[in-house]
Amino acid sequence: MAVVGAGAAGLATAIFVLRDTPTLTVVVLEGARKPGAKILVSGGSRCNVTNARVTEADFWGGRQPIVRRVLRALPVPDTIRFFEEIGVTLHEETDGKLFPDSNRARDVLDRLLDEAGRVGARLENDTRVLSVDVTPEGFRLSTSRGDIVARAVVLATGGRSLPKSGSDGQGYEFAARLGHTIVPTTPALVPLVLNAAAGPLSGVSHDAELSVWVDGAIATRLRGALLWTHFGVSGPLALNASRHWARADLEGKRVDITLNCCPGESFDAVDRRLRQLTSERPRAMIATGLAGFLPAAVAAALLNWLSIAPDTILAHLPRDVRRRLAHALTSWPMSVSGTRGYTVAEATAGGVALDEIDPATMESRVCPGLYLVGEVLDVDGRIGGFNFQWAWSSARAAAQGLSRRSPACPTNPSRSSLNFTLYRLYRLYWPYWLYSQAWHRRWSCAWHASWQPWPERVRSWPAE
Repeated sequence: MAVVGAGAAGLATAIFVLRDTPTLTVVVLEGARKPGAKILVSGGSRCNVTNARVTEADFWGGRQPIVRRVLRALPVPDTIRFFEEIGVTLHEETDGKLFPDSNRARDVLDRLLDEAGRVGARLENDTRVLSVDVTPEGFRLSTSRGDIVARAVVLATGGRSLPKSGSDGQGYEFAARLGHTIVPTTPALVPLVLNAAAGPLSGVSHDAELSVWVDGAIATRLRGALLWTHFGVSGPLALNASRHWARADLEGKRVDITLNCCPGESFDAVDRRLRQLTSERPRAMIATGLAGFLPAAVAAALLNWLSIAPDTILAHLPRDVRRRLAHALTSWPMSVSGTRGYTVAEATAGGVALDEIDPATMESRVCPGLYLVGEVLDVDGRIGGFNFQWAWSSARAAAQGLSRRSPACPTNPSRSSLNFTLYRLYRLYWPYWLYSQAWHRRWSCAWHASWQPWPERVRSWPAE
């Protein structure tokens, strides 16, 4: 078996499949000189391994029922247990983010590499895969160091984000040549660039809410921390919104983003707050009064955009000006000109169509023997460790599928692989047994955890 890519998903796949089926020969092919470059730079070089609370709602791209089924292959508690087994203990931080106790991404990568070596995976660095072709024996992989023949291939090539790490999108080309549909890709989890200079606000952070408007209607509304930069906006909120802006722009739709500086509050609620503020502090200046709404630098920029003098006394503020201010506080247009691109993006939106993958095994429905895991698929999660969890879960699902198709029985089979083996034995040795329907129903209860009574005719047959 050949795994193309030694990132998070590729290393995890090799580890999981060799834990299940130690007799397999697994080679991991990495085009870069050193593996796991993306792991090392993730989470500010601390590696946000996963999140304490992960559901399919934390992901975009492919259909959520498919994402949910893949995530079940390795839930968060099992992920935490896996990392503890290889020597990486985790702790929880803000918003459920789980980091290694050492706060070093290098420790995460080293432990993954150690475990891959322990279970017997062969890592081939600086070995770039040039093509993947189907042969009667399975697959032939042409590499920079010669050809490799494999019975199964796992594409764990990542997307197009952070190309310096080796993610150049080549996996999409392999999948397309093998018959897969590629959903057009865009950067995700990437800062947004604004037309207007945001230099005076650079470094200012505050809670906010962004609404993404597509063709005049709100497509999504997100809430979180917003960070102003010299080129535009960043921070978790802008990063999460970026994929929605980029997807709509790619499709040629009219897309706008508005900023609510009072997250969770409507225009009417903010207008009431302004009226109350005026009645309580009528002689205060508007710039001073807005200190309870947002940071002073942002308030100054907002007043400048509205052409309202910051020293205007609240009691002297006309009704129409007050209402314009309330509108701006809840729906300030962000003039977005683009994103910072794949160079700084943390993830890729788009990829191999998820409907073309069996979520129980990650095997291709188009090309048997081909498995796809991680970012190469049309799934991208929000910031906070969700994309890493997708890598671990999809790797576990692929390992289960690879173990089932292997002629060697797993040393420690999971319940699902054991049931599959029993089913194959049943179909092989008892196809003509008189009570085949009854036995089939009895074995089915092991898979579906539900007892279906035998047909009345079968139960009463001896009496007849």
